[in-house]
Formats: sequence, structure tokens, C-alpha cells
Amino acid sequence: MKTIVSNIAESLKPLAAFLLFSVMISALSAQTKTPAKNIVIVHGAFADASGWEDVYNILTARGYNVTLVQNPLTSLEDDVAATERAIAKQAGPVVLVGHSWGGTVITQAGISAKVVSLVYVAAFVPAKGESVLDLVKTAPPAAENGIMNPDQHGLIYYDQAKFHAGFAADVSPKKAAFMYASQAPVAVKGFITPVSEVAWKTKPSYAIVATEDKSINPDIERTMYKRSGSVVTEIKGSHAIYISKPKQVADVIESAAKAL
Repeated sequence: MKTIVSNIAESLKPLAAFLLFSVMISALSAQTKTPAKNIVIVHGAFADASGWEDVYNILTARGYNVTLVQNPLTSLEDDVAATERAIAKQAGPVVLVGHSWGGTVITQAGISAKVVSLVYVAAFVPAKGESVLDLVKTAPPAAENGIMNPDQHGLIYYDQAKFHAGFAADVSPKKAAFMYASQAPVAVKGFITPVSEVAWKTKPSYAIVATEDKSINPDIERTMYKRSGSVVTEIKGSHAIYISKPKQVADVIESAAKAL
């Protein structure tokens, strides 16, 4: 009798191992599909975090904890440090979002262990040792582009005459006038500083091409996104697409959070 029982027990071992393996895979699968609830957004040059208010309202209404970084725009190092402080305050995994210049910032700051995915919104996606200036030289600028040469303080502004058409063509003239008046200039040294770390090499990334962008050539965006292996969404809109198409931008951010 003992021999029979032993034989039965022995024959059941592979089944038990298979069931245990199945349970482990199911548990792991459930874990990986749990959305990240923390979203940190990094604005670009010539703007500040307040332009993201509509995206913020959409995402918070959907249950996400959204933090908006106010970049000093004084250097790459300073903006990365500001972003790292915001990431450090999050309880749990983070989806890190960057617009325009903010893409350069999240590329470096995104190496944080808390960051689980990156979202580039009409943004720069540099490789290691590459700067924003290196990237903008890879395709001709649009005639509407109003990024000016640095002033005597080393600060770069956006030309008033070109701001509406070049930066925010799909918002009202009144809104664009306010955005110009409240623009935050960026230090030229930020644009010429190469990144030393590249988060997209090891983390999933999502990206939005603003097809009517006149500040960053959309072909540059497509080339960068292809190189980074990003999941790409093309949306018809200006460089300020986060203002003109907040729901569509929020949807891409949420897709990045849910894909984990």
C-alpha cells in the first residue's frame, strides 16, 4: 500500500509543480498590469507648469496623483535636480512626462528607480553625449520658428512676432498673447549641455508627435522616437499640444501608466 501511495504522490509532483508555476505567473501578471498612480510632469522652455492645468484636471479626475515640476530653466543640472526632488516625494512607481526641453530633462532624471516609464510630448529625446543643439541641427527649422539667439545674460526668449504661429498656433490669439507675456526664458547652457544618462535605454517610453509643430520639426521628433523605440502617437496640433489637445495627451499618459 505504501508503495502505491508513494507512486501516486510521485506522479502528482509534475502537476503540482505546474500548478504552482501557473499561480506564480498569474500573480506576476497581475502585478505588472497594475497601473502606476503617480505622474510627474516636466514642462519645457518658454513656458511653466501652469499650462498643464487641463491635463492635470483630467488625470486627477481619473484617480492619478499628478505632480508638476517648476523648472528653473537655468541649466540641465538644475532642472534635473528639481525633477529628482519631485520624483523622490512620490510614494510608489512614477510615470515621468516631459514636453519639449522637458524631454531632455526626463531622459536624464528618468534613471531613478522609481520611474517605470517615460512619456515624451513633442519633446527632445537625446542619446548619451547629445545635446538639444545637436538635435535641432538635424533638420531645417520652420519659417514660423521664433527661438531667438541668447541675450547678454545668456538667456533665450521666443520672438513675440512669431510666438502664436510658432509655439501655439491652435490656441486663441488672446491665450497666445498671455503665454508670450508669461514665457520663462531658458539659459543657453542648458541647450548645449549633453546628457550623461539615458533612461529610455532601459525603460519603456511613449511619445507624441505634434504634426503641426513649428518649434521642433516633426521629422526630428519621429527620428528621435524611432531611435528610442517609443510607442508613438501622432496628434494634429502645435508645439503647445498639451494645451490645445489636453484629453488626447492625457490619454497617452494614461496608456503609459496602464501598460505596466
